[in-house]
This record gives sequence, structure tokens and C-alpha cells, in this order.
Amino acid sequence: MEHNTIELTTPLTDAVIAGLHAGDMAYISGEVYTARDAAHKRLCELLAKGEPMPFDFTGAVIYYAGPCPPKPGKPIGSVGPTTSGRMDIYSPVLMKQGLKAMIGKGLRSKEVVDAIIKHRGVYFAAIGGAAALMGKNVQRAEVIAFDELGTEAVRRLTIERLPVVVAIDCYGNNMYEQGRAAFRMMNRD
Repeated sequence: MEHNTIELTTPLTDAVIAGLHAGDMAYISGEVYTARDAAHKRLCELLAKGEPMPFDFTGAVIYYAGPCPPKPGKPIGSVGPTTSGRMDIYSPVLMKQGLKAMIGKGLRSKEVVDAIIKHRGVYFAAIGGAAALMGKNVQRAEVIAFDELGTEAVRRLTIERLPVVVAIDCYGNNMYEQGRAAFRMMNRD
């Protein structure tokens, strides 16, 4: 299957997500929110108490990252992806609230894949080990919730052309599984 390169602007809609396929390269521009496991836990606690959320989840993208402090004159320091599996317990809950996309690295649980299919979402893989490069795509950054969590606070980032790969599409196609299957096929001989 041939993979596409797609320009995306947040917030993401069902129609846009329907056109994405596992293995496609994408460049995301617009607003995304950083949140790691401590922030996810707090977001779910707010939901459980019926308290307002710090941002609208409708069409939103969460980047699993804990950015480094910025150098003088820069909006942010290095901002590479963290392992997504630590957010698996929380992701289906947030997708039910309208979260459309997650950016991170690594495999996702069956429950997250099922939520991606059910809520028409997408999981993007970001380039691990390229945090300084990823930071160059951030135009603006501001803490919007849980400042006391430091690097794990929720930040609103304005990004331009953040490079990602569609790892799991809204149909449940999984780039990680496809890659393993292709490797097995190549090595059968």
C-alpha cells in the first residue's frame, strides 16, 4: 500500500480522520496540548467529580510530552514524545469526551485501539530521540492547567508542521502490527 503525506490543522474532524491510514506521514499545525500520566490522572479525576476541563476536548490533539524549559527567546525547549502506554488507562475516558488524536511513541493497548475505532480517533507516532528538532516546530507555549506538576503540567502549544506518522488509524489498522507482519513475510524464506 502506498502511503500519503498529509497536512493537518487542528482541531481534527471525523472527515479528516477518515482519510488517514496507518503508515501515512502527516504534518500537524495548530493547537495541541501536552499531557503525560500525572496530568491524565488529574483530568480524569476532574471528569469524575463533574468539574470543568481546562480545554475543550472536541477535535483536540494531546501530545504525550513533558517539555524542557525554553532557552532565552524561545517558546519551549526540547519536546519529544514519551511512551504512550502509560496513558492507556486514561485515553478511552478522554476520547469519550471528544479527544480525537494522541501523539506519542510505542504500542497501545487493545482498549485504546477499540476506543480509537469507536470514537473515530487516531494515534500518531512522533520521532523518538529528536526532541530538540520537535521543539523547533513550536511557535508558542503556555501552561493552562496543573502548573504544580512542572514539566508534566498541561500546556497549549501552537505548532507548525510537527512531523508524525499515523500509527493506528480510525479503522484499527496498526502500523506496528503491519511492520511486524511485513518483516515476518520477508524472513520466511
